[in-house]
Amino acid sequence: MTIVHIVLFKFRADVGDDIKQEFLSQIKTLKSLSCVKDQRLIVGGPSITFPAEKSKGFHYSLVSYHEDRAALDAYHASSEHERVTSKFFIPYKEDLVRFDFEVDQADESLLGF
Repeated sequence: MTIVHIVLFKFRADVGDDIKQEFLSQIKTLKSLSCVKDQRLIVGGPSITFPAEKSKGFHYSLVSYHEDRAALDAYHASSEHERVTSKFFIPYKEDLVRFDFEVDQADESLLGF
């Protein structure tokens, strides 16, 4: 059963665009991890939500797919994930929201796997 991993990232107001761009570049490299199903990891932003208040000030979002809970755990435990998050986000973080869920077996085909 596929696990969908969603993260919303909010940077502090004093963080410049150069830092945000480096974060985006680095976090996209995580798609090469074997625990990311079919290298499906998408990073997007800034938000185009209207009105802007509905996105609660979050700047970027990540969506990734994992074969099962063990693969998601391996993703979080990987040295690459640790390096990217500890160096390029945590020092600049204002807030973060994480939401993970299992795709219902009946909906699995909608993901194209």
